[in-house]
Amino acid sequence: MRNRWGILAILFVVRLTIAFQFQSVAAVAPLLQQSFGVGLSDIGILIGLYFTPGVVLALPGGAIGRRLGDKPTTIVALLLMTAGSLAMATTDVWGWQMAGRLISGAGGVLLTVQLTKMGTDWFAGKEIATAMAIFVNSWPAGVAISLLVLPAIGTAYGAGAVFLSTGALTAIGILLILFYQPPPATTAASAEGSSRLDPLALLAVIVAGLIWGLYNVGFAMIFSFGPSLLVERGWSIAAAGSAISLVMWLSVISVPAGGFLADRGKPLVMAIVAGLVVAALLAWLTRSDAVIAILVLIGLMGGLPAGPIMSLAARVLVPETRAIGMGVFYTLFYAAMMLGPAIAGRLAKSVGTAAVALDLGALAVLACPPLMWLFERIVSGRYRRIRS
Repeated sequence: MRNRWGILAILFVVRLTIAFQFQSVAAVAPLLQQSFGVGLSDIGILIGLYFTPGVVLALPGGAIGRRLGDKPTTIVALLLMTAGSLAMATTDVWGWQMAGRLISGAGGVLLTVQLTKMGTDWFAGKEIATAMAIFVNSWPAGVAISLLVLPAIGTAYGAGAVFLSTGALTAIGILLILFYQPPPATTAASAEGSSRLDPLALLAVIVAGLIWGLYNVGFAMIFSFGPSLLVERGWSIAAAGSAISLVMWLSVISVPAGGFLADRGKPLVMAIVAGLVVAALLAWLTRSDAVIAILVLIGLMGGLPAGPIMSLAARVLVPETRAIGMGVFYTLFYAAMMLGPAIAGRLAKSVGTAAVALDLGALAVLACPPLMWLFERIVSGRYRRIRS
């Protein structure tokens, strides 16, 4: 397949499997607590374990993809994800649940880095914010589907059936990725060019990775601890999952809308304003009974910065540096996403409520606008140095 929008559709569906698998723990967290006799702190650790391999694998993952090629790397990643799901589905020992989660996460790391590089290859310099917004929209879509489907499966058949479902979906992803083809120009450039990043480009990618990591920590608090918060307030597991899924379903609209507007307006201003609003809404959610209204607003506003943020790294990366640059970008992202749920879970346990996790998320989102300003300063300084 050589149509770039068709390629994007394939990448979208394959990336959706990562979100679906990641959310599988949070979607049935109360069931896991009952089955294994664990608390919110343990659930937070299990959620965060999915991103733990990213701290180690994201950077070499870019190099692995450059050496092995796009398609072989993604197939290996999907096989790891499938194996991790099967391990979690077939054991009743908490330690093996953690091991399966780590294996799944290792595959998710390799897949995320490689798919992002593949999408950027096809759209760099042409509607990149729109394409990246559609691409990252696979995450809220996957989470929303999991919130609707997995609690019902878990309630009816148990947690093992939930993990079998995630394994089946990643296996389907292997079949889909066989249809991917790289753009010819990128193949040639990657083979001939240097993969070294200049210092300012490296610094810009680091800041971009921090922004994406912190913003996702804030968003992850909603679907990781939002269901538990609502269960604390007397909601059923299924009702809580359905309510939180509103954020994800509305993000399916707001994320591409944000990318479209960013390609035609002022992406930095839009991302900063939306980020401040989302931080305020997260803090309000824990202090108000207007749950549905707040969740709707978060869904409508929360997706707007995704495309602009994801396109930041592409502004300083060329085809030769794209694989290693995305490795750096995702190392920071995974570090944030590993620590965020674990810290939130520990705080929730000490305070006795999941509400504190969403307050932590509000603070994480609030840190993004200053970092966006810093990124623009670094990029401006780099351009001035290149011209001189």
